[in-house]
Amino acid sequence: MYKSLNPFFPIPIQFMQFSLSPIFRSPAIISPTFFFFSSAVSSAMSTSDHSPPAFDRPRSVIKKILAKLQHEGDGAVVRRGIGRNDLKNLDPFLMLDDFSVSPPAGFPDHPHRGFETVTYMLQGGITHQDFAGHKGTIRTGDVQWMTAGRGIIHSEMPAGEGSQKGLQLWINLASHDKMMEPRYQEISSDNIPRAEKDGVEVRVIAGESMGVHSPIYTRTPTMYLDFTLRPRAQVHQSIPDTWTSFVYIIEGEGVFGSPNSSRVAAHHVLVLGGGDGVSVWNRSSKPLRFVLIAGKPLNEPIVQYGPFVMNSQSEIDKAIEDYHYAKNGFEMAKYWRSQ
Repeated sequence: MYKSLNPFFPIPIQFMQFSLSPIFRSPAIISPTFFFFSSAVSSAMSTSDHSPPAFDRPRSVIKKILAKLQHEGDGAVVRRGIGRNDLKNLDPFLMLDDFSVSPPAGFPDHPHRGFETVTYMLQGGITHQDFAGHKGTIRTGDVQWMTAGRGIIHSEMPAGEGSQKGLQLWINLASHDKMMEPRYQEISSDNIPRAEKDGVEVRVIAGESMGVHSPIYTRTPTMYLDFTLRPRAQVHQSIPDTWTSFVYIIEGEGVFGSPNSSRVAAHHVLVLGGGDGVSVWNRSSKPLRFVLIAGKPLNEPIVQYGPFVMNSQSEIDKAIEDYHYAKNGFEMAKYWRSQ
């Protein structure tokens, strides 16, 4: 079922909370200015509880949420960890979905305004088209960082048979950036910086870990790290003191924050409290994989109407009007349809 905002390009009801933004193979637009922060990380194969704390103010888990399955798009399934009733947002983060989509399901044409989407493929591929004429496919391990700014309309459909899986994160933009021109940054899987030591592997999507830096420029300062820990491994990752942070467990189970904490299994979001870093232990017999995501809070009002995220209701009303009348960033929307 569709809910029309105007007669010629409706917003599907099922996209009011979720939409993917996969990579397209146009020339990447990557800023030469990178955001780096002071960070330290250590790893070891020992799980001793008698080691001194790695941080003066270690972060602990203050909230645990199981990402529950729900239907989104046209037949797709997601596990939503952020952007639901018990965790509406986590400034500057608006949504986190662990998605799975198989043909003929997908995500038909839909708009965005006022925030960024980060799509990280875990399995398979999704083909993307947008109203500026770009088309391409994001595949396993690729990352696409889209700044929707003043307006984007696009579609995403599975690129092959079977289940196509990944994570999508929505990051809010500051008020002065919400109406900027859209831009894209992309990194193929082979070009994502990575490091490995003492049973810990990290893929640095944004920010820095183990002395390795990502080339992604984060307009809203963000750290995005994909860790895999072998059995008995541990890692200690610093996080800027004032930033919001959370963990999402992709597979396996681990101990987070305190060595005396209980193990937490896959598909949980763990919101971390304040401090200068987080420690993680893998005490199971299987690998543990999780993403650690942190960002600088914007401390601004958040008003959201599905795919539009602004600072006031009047700005939301203006976004709907612009979309309805194909203006102020949506000029091509009236005549464009994905193929």
